[in-house]
Amino acid sequence: MSSIAKKIAASTLWQLSSQITMAALSILSVKFVAVSLSLELAGYYNSAYGYLQIFGILADFGLYAVSVREMSRSDRKEEILSALIFLRAIILTISLGSAILFAWLLPQWSGTPLPLGITIAALTPFFTLLAGTLRSVFQINYRLQYVFVAEVSQRILTTVMLGMLIVLGIRGSTNENVFLFCLLVGGIGALLLLLLSYVFAHRFITFNVRWHARTMRHLLASALPFGTAYLLLSFCRQFDMTLIALLRPDFQMQNAFYGFVLRIGEMGFLIPTFLLNSILPIVSERREQGKDAGMLLGKTFLLLLLLGTTAGLFAMFWPRPIIALLTTREYLSTPGHPGADTALRLASVPMFLYGFILFSFYMALVHGEWKRLILTLSVSALFSVGCNLLLIPRLGFVGAATTAIIVQSLLVSLLLPSTLKFSQPHFPPTAFVRWFVFSLLLAVCLWISQPFLANDMLTFAGLACAGIVLGALLWATGLVRLLGALHRHSLGLGGKGEI
Repeated sequence: MSSIAKKIAASTLWQLSSQITMAALSILSVKFVAVSLSLELAGYYNSAYGYLQIFGILADFGLYAVSVREMSRSDRKEEILSALIFLRAIILTISLGSAILFAWLLPQWSGTPLPLGITIAALTPFFTLLAGTLRSVFQINYRLQYVFVAEVSQRILTTVMLGMLIVLGIRGSTNENVFLFCLLVGGIGALLLLLLSYVFAHRFITFNVRWHARTMRHLLASALPFGTAYLLLSFCRQFDMTLIALLRPDFQMQNAFYGFVLRIGEMGFLIPTFLLNSILPIVSERREQGKDAGMLLGKTFLLLLLLGTTAGLFAMFWPRPIIALLTTREYLSTPGHPGADTALRLASVPMFLYGFILFSFYMALVHGEWKRLILTLSVSALFSVGCNLLLIPRLGFVGAATTAIIVQSLLVSLLLPSTLKFSQPHFPPTAFVRWFVFSLLLAVCLWISQPFLANDMLTFAGLACAGIVLGALLWATGLVRLLGALHRHSLGLGGKGEI
């Protein structure tokens, strides 16, 4: 295997390991918060982070995607990184400062702990996004093991601090100080992430945060399509919790049920995002050089299909035991009262569709099709807000989840067909047959086993067994060999006869 191929493979493994470990620790954090706080305070907790998501996307403004591309092709890496950090710090201050100001001025939230909670919670996206700028240093040098150390250290710290609440015997607390502590923990963890990223980045590049007017203008112009598209996409999938908080008098209870499900769904969104981020520089470089990236795109598309299918099927067939395991039984639905398990079952459709939307999103930007992408996302964002305004006052989070299904199905139907024409991922026709057999067998296994998951211990054991079953199904259907062959061919290490 060539040196560059080894670096790409190692970086991919480190990134995957980081996301799996982060997901496992995030599950523990969700459990600790759900157990420690009352339903009402858990709703405020979820509302605070849900509200900040839009402002976090606005603060990011597509700068991460631009930073990877610009630094990988430039011989002025120090200047670009310095300008990026300075630029992001300015945008972060303006964006998150506006978010805090609006939260204190909104009459719907006056007299609630939400404005103060949002103020404290804003530390998390502030430090996290600054650290994200430094992530590009590790991305272009294929040294993502440093990202692994920084991210996992952050999550271990926050998980341990939240776990202290459980050790101290805090259960279902109505004390607002406990709620504020849970939010502060996120900021402390994000600060550790930033500090470690800064120390590690200096091993590869020396930089000073300075004003570079020309470079900053260039970066802003380059990021404009990315930033606009990211913002519109967030309105399609991340604005509903804020609308619930604005439109429902019982928003704390609604977002208590809905917020933790969105946190689970976000894990299913982040893994495809990081996967696509890892191939973005390679696809861009090959396109500029006139080289074929079809096999690499085919492998990526198939991985996204498998990830979406697996997440969607678990959410569809095991929603009640999963929610009981990750939160408490207070969050489960009762006759006539939908709960978090209802929301998770509804979220199974968007979980399946996330990968296709992200694939279309990134490929449109790589191939310069951003005008069509932004037009499609604009229409979808307006449609999403309109549906939510109509359904949330009557149905609460069920209306928001129903809107997500409609809007994201619409996005896939509008974006994916045209994307497949100009991106042209290559994989053998038998790939879809293998995927269908894998999906069918997994669905049958989950459906048959669901009645036996009567308590948390059995659910935990069921998830462990499910991991073994997943591996066995991937091997039995030949998907492991197929993905391996696609990977080797995409790096120029194997011929078509292997596939």
